[in-house]
Amino acid sequence: MKRFDIGDTVRIDIPDETDPDHERLHGRRGTVVEIISDDAGAVTDDQREGYLFRVKLANGDTVDVRWRDLRPV
Repeated sequence: MKRFDIGDTVRIDIPDETDPDHERLHGRRGTVVEIISDDAGAVTDDQREGYLFRVKLANGDTVDVRWRDLRPV
């Protein structure tokens, strides 16, 4: 089950200030440009974990994030 699709505009939400990506990514917006399947869902027994969302940020950088770190804009 994917929460987002290619072309969706999203906001990265990492509320945990101790997360290494918080300062760099929290609150940034971008567009989902690719959805990558992996086996994390089988490891965690949560189907949602089986996808990485590649997000292109406004500055042109791309980052890979899990569903839990994304919100609709």
